[in-house]
Amino acid sequence: MKIFVAGATGVLGQRAVPLLVRAGNSVTGVARSKQKAARLRELGGEPVEVDLFDEASVAAAVNGHDVVINLATKIPPPSQAALGRAWSESHRIRTEGAGNLVAASLATGVTRFVQESIAFIYPDRGNEWIDEDVPLDPPVLGRANQAAETHANRFTEAGGVGVVLRFGQFYAWETIHTQYIRRMARLRLPGVPGPKGAYCPAIAVDDAAAAVVAALDVPAGHWNVCDDEPLTRQAYNQAVADALGVKPPLLTGTLLLKLSANTRFYLRSQRVSNRRFKGATDWFPRYRDARTGWLAMVAENAGVSA
Repeated sequence: MKIFVAGATGVLGQRAVPLLVRAGNSVTGVARSKQKAARLRELGGEPVEVDLFDEASVAAAVNGHDVVINLATKIPPPSQAALGRAWSESHRIRTEGAGNLVAASLATGVTRFVQESIAFIYPDRGNEWIDEDVPLDPPVLGRANQAAETHANRFTEAGGVGVVLRFGQFYAWETIHTQYIRRMARLRLPGVPGPKGAYCPAIAVDDAAAAVVAALDVPAGHWNVCDDEPLTRQAYNQAVADALGVKPPLLTGTLLLKLSANTRFYLRSQRVSNRRFKGATDWFPRYRDARTGWLAMVAENAGVSA
């Protein structure tokens, strides 16, 4: 198949593109600099420069493809996460950008549209498992994700196959957020703040990339993509400390989260289940939880300073 990937040079995209190519697909990806274009070619994709906010440009780029995968995002660093303005470009990508991609896909005969989303738009359910039938309760910062999902739903309503992947929190050695968690852990501060008993859905980015490939064969709908067993925040921070060989955090960071409406959603307990996606595909996470994932990640990057 011919596949168009927005966000092809991002953390998830750089892992998904080679897997898509290895599966026998021809991949075109958005790359907005010479350096990123060169990197995309290394991964086996064909770069194209596209402004996602220019509807005509998007339509021209998407034309001729069978599948469109939208992995485009721009998450601010943890130091700015509490500031609403820091999310403005990310919100625009998920609203206007996703809307343009869906419109272009419908206009040019694309048959499948895959949209990245997040599991944090579910409500707090304590110790109860959360599957895809649980009604959403998006926080302030999650409303743009819900808008992106609405665009994917519109693609399905128009006769295509719209697939939404609700990912847990990513972790990968080189990402800013994973670096932040490591730095906090070494200071005995919670890299994953919040109530000790609150569950936090997570997923290694390599496992997320494999799920993107698996999404080429699922029916239209919404799918949770996370570890088999989400850890509580206390267990997650303990797992990071164990992997790094340091003592666990002294605090939980819960009070700080309550200070901003943009971060209060992190107080929620979300024990998100991946069972439906596993049952519909051959996909399964290499790491059943963040404990095994972090141990493997740290071991694989021993001696790496990033």
